[in-house]
Amino acid sequence: MLSRHGQALNRFRQPVQNASIARFDGPGRYQTHSKQAASFWAQKELRGPGLASWSGVKRGGARMGKSAAMTAPNAALNAGSNATLNADAAELDKFAALAHHWWDAGGELATLHHINPLRLNWIDAQRPLQGARVLDVGCGGGILADAMARKGAEVLGIDLAEKSLQAARLHALEAETPRVSYRAVAAEALAAQEPASFDVVTCMEMLEHVPDPAAIVAACAALVKPGGQVFFSTLNRNPKSWLMAIAGAEYALRLLPQGTHDYTRFIRPSELAAFCRAAGLSVQRVSGLHYNPLTRRCWLTPDASVNYMLSALRPA
Repeated sequence: MLSRHGQALNRFRQPVQNASIARFDGPGRYQTHSKQAASFWAQKELRGPGLASWSGVKRGGARMGKSAAMTAPNAALNAGSNATLNADAAELDKFAALAHHWWDAGGELATLHHINPLRLNWIDAQRPLQGARVLDVGCGGGILADAMARKGAEVLGIDLAEKSLQAARLHALEAETPRVSYRAVAAEALAAQEPASFDVVTCMEMLEHVPDPAAIVAACAALVKPGGQVFFSTLNRNPKSWLMAIAGAEYALRLLPQGTHDYTRFIRPSELAAFCRAAGLSVQRVSGLHYNPLTRRCWLTPDASVNYMLSALRPA
């Protein structure tokens, strides 16, 4: 009989077909950053920082139009699984529209920059990143992935929003960040291709944006090596979290773009812990994260009623 982890892993063993992007086109925002960046965009056949529209996808030598590939124009194919993507086209579009804000530390995603040192140190304290092979699931523009690489890890960031990945790649070139790469692939597809391949898997501020968060947790469990650790962060679901994360952060204080979060997709710690156990992971720690928007300070707290982080171990 298969172990719980083996059963979770088998969910991702799907037939794999090669997929490649045929061409990108889009308006530019970073054309003049540097000769290195200009060379990067030329190699990618882009006229901008990945603000792309799909002109077609080649699969097994055949060309498919936009509607056959995927209706969301900025959504990257998962490059490996012919199962339905665990992604919401509206969510991908929403983050694609923010692509040029990822590395604006004073812009619409500034809060992510403010909390990044805390979540980085929280991960590093439990599993030192120096020399580790790390996967960042739902990496967006690479804020955490870049920081983990600078801590000495070899990092792969994955996401389905190609525009965000292009912003991450450009920043890595501009900042000369070592040991970091980015790939447009779904976590479930990568789990089928590279099971048990990473010392650390992170999935931060992402679970509340997908239709099936349990499948992402199971994929993360399949991707981490035995004895490795998985780190999640998300939002609790209760009246307080709605008041602070949506009414307060998005509408009253405008810390985030309106519509960033859907309250119905928030996840209680007990639910996330259940997802982990079902995937064969052992929950190690749950920590609340409190952020003061006036002072821009953040700190860990036992109170996990709004933002919280959870670490889990895959038994050896």
